[in-house]
Amino acid sequence: MGSVSGKGRRMRRRVSPLLVVLVAALVAVIAVAGVIGWQFIGTNLIAQQATAKELSAVRSSFEGASAIEGAGAAEQPVSHRATWLLRIPRIDVEVPVIAGVEPGDLNRGVGWYPGSALPGQVGNCAIAGYRFSNGEPFRRLLELKVGDQIIIETPTAVLTYSLISAPGDLTVGRNDSWVLDPVPGRPDEVPTQAHLTLTTAEDVVDSDDIAVGFATLTTPEKK
Repeated sequence: MGSVSGKGRRMRRRVSPLLVVLVAALVAVIAVAGVIGWQFIGTNLIAQQATAKELSAVRSSFEGASAIEGAGAAEQPVSHRATWLLRIPRIDVEVPVIAGVEPGDLNRGVGWYPGSALPGQVGNCAIAGYRFSNGEPFRRLLELKVGDQIIIETPTAVLTYSLISAPGDLTVGRNDSWVLDPVPGRPDEVPTQAHLTLTTAEDVVDSDDIAVGFATLTTPEKK
């Protein structure tokens, strides 16, 4: 009774450490692929749908808008609401401008920095947008060249800015707030013209590098 027969013996196979490592590596690869897939495909699909909805709503809100005195006049927007349209012909961009730069704003278009100048006003109108993921409206922003046009449309005006510093030529840190000054880089200077600043991520992976482009208003047109 104390012996074990060959027939009833249970053979235990040792699991190879190499196999454990390979399985763990495979699981890690699948997890990373899932995260990347969501970041660059899933978030884009959701954001693009939201952007299209906001774009349609803004266009509809422009219909029948009454003209007001001054081609460049723009009313103070409601926070987190799509208010204007941004068009960049060279890179085939047309997106709504949301009043805010929180993630929930940037997932529906591009965002206007609260406290910066309104479109067409003297000062610095600053706009941010994702370059990778979340709809990536500024994916091709670094292709812009000096002289390219950036157009902002409000209910009463079409405002054309001309690029004077290309986004691909200037990289700043995430905390370099001087780019948002009324006169970028000149905090003590009183602005005398309407500026536009565009900001977006420099790199595919998250980093502190921000690409920045500057433009000035050239042709405000009243609707």
